[in-house]
Amino acid sequence: MINLRRSQDRGHANRGWLDSRFSFSFSDYYDPEHTGFSSLRVINEDRVSPGAGFPPHPHRDMEILTYVLRGTVEHRDSIGNRAVIRPGDVQRMSAGTGITHSEFNPSESEAEHYLQIWIQPDRRGIEPGYEQKHFDETEKRGRLRLIAAPIGSEADALALHQDARVYASMLETGQSVTHAPAPGRKVYVHVIYGHVDVNGTPLFSGDAAKIVDETQVRLEAHERAELLLFDLA
Repeated sequence: MINLRRSQDRGHANRGWLDSRFSFSFSDYYDPEHTGFSSLRVINEDRVSPGAGFPPHPHRDMEILTYVLRGTVEHRDSIGNRAVIRPGDVQRMSAGTGITHSEFNPSESEAEHYLQIWIQPDRRGIEPGYEQKHFDETEKRGRLRLIAAPIGSEADALALHQDARVYASMLETGQSVTHAPAPGRKVYVHVIYGHVDVNGTPLFSGDAAKIVDETQVRLEAHERAELLLFDLA
């Protein structure tokens, strides 16, 4: 079964310096039919103006991924991390017992464009942590590249405190990839840009699909596309 979440139906907020689209309920946007999907709680598509950003603010008990599409994100946090995140980089921040961080666009001319993703951890009160990895485009072209996985399971992926796996893919027109979830697993597909058929159902930029009780998820590109696939307990 496939349930669609069209891009134009997402929540939207524009603060001038920040333009955001919300796939799930977030902040002042609330939709009782879209409060999360399994452990996946947030996918925000954010565009941040040059020189602007989020001042220090706290988080608790959440696994937060930042997937940069354009521009540069400058990160600082209360456990001593300072980092620059660029396209191809993915950051994982475990908020755990509590962490404060800021995110700014240091460019004077280029807007930032990134996805911020929240996954609920499998337990509360873990020690806050930080991790960042780069995944080159060549690793994602024509395949599903695992970028995040349960802690201790994959050395070359970000470590999540949850039974969840996140894959990234970049497909050229006519290319396809297939994912076979284990029985009882749920799959969420988010199309970053392009046109992809998911088991024959067309999805376009910003669209998503909630998938349950499917033995196979086939993704076929009808134009150049980039997407994320979440395999969830």
